[in-house]
Amino acid sequence: MTQPTVRKALVPAPPGAGARRPGGASPSSRPPGPLRRALRFVTPGPSADAGGAALHRRWWLPWLWMAPAIIGATVFGVFPFLNTVVVSFTDAKPLGGAYNLVGLDNYRRMLGDPDFWLATRNSLLYALFVVPLMVLLPLLLAILVEKNLPGIGFFRSAFYTPVLASSVVVGLSWQWLLSDQGLVNTWLQQAHLIREAIPFLSDSWLILLSAMGLTLWKGLGWYMIFYLAALGNVPKELHEAAAVDGAGAVRRFWHITVPGVRQSMMLVGTLTGIGSLRVFTEIYMLGGSTGGPGGADRTLPFYIRDVGLDPLTGNAGYGAAVSVALFALTLGLTLLAQRLTKEDEA
Repeated sequence: MTQPTVRKALVPAPPGAGARRPGGASPSSRPPGPLRRALRFVTPGPSADAGGAALHRRWWLPWLWMAPAIIGATVFGVFPFLNTVVVSFTDAKPLGGAYNLVGLDNYRRMLGDPDFWLATRNSLLYALFVVPLMVLLPLLLAILVEKNLPGIGFFRSAFYTPVLASSVVVGLSWQWLLSDQGLVNTWLQQAHLIREAIPFLSDSWLILLSAMGLTLWKGLGWYMIFYLAALGNVPKELHEAAAVDGAGAVRRFWHITVPGVRQSMMLVGTLTGIGSLRVFTEIYMLGGSTGGPGGADRTLPFYIRDVGLDPLTGNAGYGAAVSVALFALTLGLTLLAQRLTKEDEA
């Protein structure tokens, strides 16, 4: 039995369809102009196998969304940095005015300046003391408050409260605590533990150590949050299996907890190291506007303020050179942390 033949209706093409423009090339086959080829090279469009909305997306649309961030980073980041590098080769004054190019004179002066090396020593000591403690202590604190116990939310909030306080307010509070007639010295004298007040705010080494303690106290709660998030990703089954095998709390900490949060430890160490090299407020609040007796506790940011921003005797060019040195030191620390992270991952 023969099947009936079904004919397909021919739909007439719209007027002008398939017609070629003068010159014999259709709009789709015409080669792009030099401007469009350059734009495609800089900002290539979607690939040939892309589908959906990607085929109809304009090449400039992602750049439009990123434009505010790019402009902000350029105006407030890239331009000030480049301007600082340029100023470091001049003898510019803090309040502006005429200036002259001095080449590498500011850098030669910096390398022969004992005050610069003293400030560098203080900044490095600050980082060497604060970074290991800031990596370890918040982790121990996070382990303590990780457990879901009654009232544990209060302790988490109490440990985080110093983070919310202003550095100036915290510095004033520590001034009151550590002064000769402050709470600490008064309590120690009443307990007959000391005869004379401890010079927390007048001895150069004690000022530096007190500032380090202030930094640690203020940052514990902040990095505790980092570790609480990381501890949530450590499998509880590993701790249970290790406990069944007879591993104590210390062994479980070193062999399970530490490897599980190692990436967070690297991040905390990097952030703390950068912050330690930039410390200013703690030294200013505890050591005064001179940075301790005779400026003995000045860090690099403190020294930059003294030599570069003083309206009467400051040299903005020399201060910019010290700023470039601080940037190089911070960059070296960051690259070292990244290298250690990559070696750990390998």
